[in-house]
Amino acid sequence: MRAGTYSWSTGRAGLAWQRYPLLWSLRALPGWGAGMPGMKGDRSLAISWPVAKKLWREATMEQPGPSRGTFSAKSDSFQDAVRTLNTLQTNASYLEQVKSQQGDPQTKLEAMKLYLARSGLQVEDLDRLNIIHITGTKGKGSTCAFTERILRSYGLKTGLFSSPHLVQVRERIRINGQPISPELFTKHFWRLYRRLEETKDSKSCVSMPAYFRFLTLMAFHVFLQEKVDLAVVEVGIGGAYDCTNIIRKPVVCGVSSLGIDHTSLLGDTVEKIAWQKGGIFKHGVPAFTVPQPDGPLAVLRERAEQISCPLYLCPPLEALEEEGPPLTLGLEGEHQRSNAALALQLARCWLQQKDHQGIRELKASKLSFLHQLPLAPVFQPTSHMRLGLRHTEWPGRSQVLRRGHLTWYLDGAHTSSSMQACVRWFRQALLRGERRSSGPEVRVLLFNSTGDRDPAALLKLLQPCQFDYAVFCPNLTEVSSTGNADQQNFTVTLDQVLLRCLEHQQHWNHLDEEQATPDLWSAPSPEPGGPASLQLASCPSHAHSTGSLVFSCISHALQWITQGQDPVFQPPSPPRGLLAHPVAGSGASVLREAAAIHVLVTGSLHLVGGVLKLLEPSLSQ
Repeated sequence: MRAGTYSWSTGRAGLAWQRYPLLWSLRALPGWGAGMPGMKGDRSLAISWPVAKKLWREATMEQPGPSRGTFSAKSDSFQDAVRTLNTLQTNASYLEQVKSQQGDPQTKLEAMKLYLARSGLQVEDLDRLNIIHITGTKGKGSTCAFTERILRSYGLKTGLFSSPHLVQVRERIRINGQPISPELFTKHFWRLYRRLEETKDSKSCVSMPAYFRFLTLMAFHVFLQEKVDLAVVEVGIGGAYDCTNIIRKPVVCGVSSLGIDHTSLLGDTVEKIAWQKGGIFKHGVPAFTVPQPDGPLAVLRERAEQISCPLYLCPPLEALEEEGPPLTLGLEGEHQRSNAALALQLARCWLQQKDHQGIRELKASKLSFLHQLPLAPVFQPTSHMRLGLRHTEWPGRSQVLRRGHLTWYLDGAHTSSSMQACVRWFRQALLRGERRSSGPEVRVLLFNSTGDRDPAALLKLLQPCQFDYAVFCPNLTEVSSTGNADQQNFTVTLDQVLLRCLEHQQHWNHLDEEQATPDLWSAPSPEPGGPASLQLASCPSHAHSTGSLVFSCISHALQWITQGQDPVFQPPSPPRGLLAHPVAGSGASVLREAAAIHVLVTGSLHLVGGVLKLLEPSLSQ
């Protein structure tokens, strides 16, 4: 070992790193990887002696983990309700065991029906909700948002159940587009929780449904109690065996774009995933899908034919614009047009099935066939439909926040196809933006990826954006989430998420070294006298070097990126050690002197939610 360095093995990595704001920059270190579970490399991780000493001292200190016990139901506060809900999250070690011992999924669906019965409802009761059931790999949340907003514009009282939440868990259950109030959430939570406690079987070791199942049950109870005219229900994962699939008679079903995601649960091909998604089809219930690759589209068609489900293929949005002015969407990005086209068909079908008076305004065309599927009607969208599309809001998806010379681009893309759409949107947004100053502009990537996604594939798609800095951090808003129950996650350990961030940085640095594609889409020339890597101008890719950093939480990452220049995000004071690394110190100077900073936050909806929590404090109220 060289003098002045200390080689450290990460047996208790998380306990050490959670107190040190900036982990390190792999690009600037002699080597890394030794002793790190799941990490490649045969060189030791070199850190300065004072830092290593601090890490070692803090790593050996015992620290308590999150409580897994049941909270007393005597306290009826919203935060107590959320903390009790969090005890239903699957422990990380148990989750790994379940994945390796997957049981009969049909049995799990039957168990959900039993939970529903214990809660005081029968599956027949759900028929009263006039449900629109939507699945897909990408765009299903946006499709739900479009559909709900269109039908709300007709004066209907709407319910919306979606996941995940960005800032507060009550976002998952909405009435007329708004998250239910803390008071309403608390009332319905404890009512359901106590009901399930009272009806538990003494012979069963599991008295409570898991986190997502509980919220699904709660959503059904809220919508019935609040007497909504309809409920838009987003599938959690897959479709066939998702706990939302106890719905037996939806009014209409929808399938958004399909792709690869959740492979450990749904299968490793798009065809296998399509089979799972098609599991929400019901006998005699109309269903709609957007154009898909031939393989998965054939699977959807077969699934529909097996149970006599009329399945239709949505025409492109352009076909609905032929006889009227262009449609304006409240969500940015070309990919949202496909989601809007599906939402229009779902809303139209719902109105038709319910014989709503507004249906008379529609002018449908005759059916035609494409890919052996009937093409959904081409019609002229009504004024209510246009209003709904224009006013749709769905935070964290193709969202832009402008704060002085800081511009935040937030998109929760986490699959290869959705990341491609995100990159197109981001690049187009940069090209459309006006240069407000002749000074240097800096591009920053803030990224994290979770689950069984392939981070290397996602990061490779982001390379053409020519970022000046790539920043990685876990989906933790603060180092400790004990004061914020909405952000707690027991399904992973701290060691796991921090090691994964280092893997992301390693992938990025490797890709950065290999990058050889010139930047042909940006502005024509660099600003004289400015650092070449900071310009939107074209420059040889070998000259464009990205600095990369890993931080222990979102707050520390944002403090470094903003340098106190965001008018809303103003933390008390930067933590000690934030600029300890040379890349962080030099980068801080560059960021402070930049005329404009463009920050893309992507890779995980949970990351986007954590960023929004800090940038938009009103979302936490």
